[in-house]
Amino acid sequence: MRIPLLIFCVSSLAASAQETATRSCRIIFLKAPEDAPRTLQLFDGITSQEVELPRMNFSRVYQVAPGAINLRLLREAPAKPAQIDPVAPGAKVAPEVTDFYLLVASDPANPIAPVRMSVINAGQGVFKNGQMLWFNLSDKSVGGQVGKQRLAIAPNARSILDAPAGETGDYNVNLTFYVPGDEKLHPLCETKWRHDPASRTVLFLVTDLTKRPR
Repeated sequence: MRIPLLIFCVSSLAASAQETATRSCRIIFLKAPEDAPRTLQLFDGITSQEVELPRMNFSRVYQVAPGAINLRLLREAPAKPAQIDPVAPGAKVAPEVTDFYLLVASDPANPIAPVRMSVINAGQGVFKNGQMLWFNLSDKSVGGQVGKQRLAIAPNARSILDAPAGETGDYNVNLTFYVPGDEKLHPLCETKWRHDPASRTVLFLVTDLTKRPR
């Protein structure tokens, strides 16, 4: 039987001095349709820049304006910012958020750009070195042991897990999941992962990455 759930480790990220000195974001477009755009214009209320929408990893770091802003994703840079259509994909960023992930999802009904986006605060005060940020994009509850930490994450939820080990080295991972309507536990993985106390690991639990983009 094909395993209906996958753990997708996007990256282990260590904040650099450049990133912490300014407001930065990274972008990812998971489960994107084949005909979805590969690039769009990211407008922060002051400037517009072309950004990549990678499917299998985070983009490079993009710098955006400080303060309270409303990000927009557009097909073209706006000629008159004040006249941007209000239905354009948007996401607000609070002034205290200085490092964040921009998660992009498909929205074919949007006439301006066929996407929607959400901002995930990834500042060091929220997501610290050594921790793991889990996103469950499936309809299944997942739980088990991740090193010395216990993971329990509901469908369509996210959770920050403290460092799974105290030092650099391998640790055990043993995870299971529930299928809706089935009370039996299903094994997901039983393996070893490597811990780096200087990095922050981001992981996605997904159900449909069988058709990976070229």
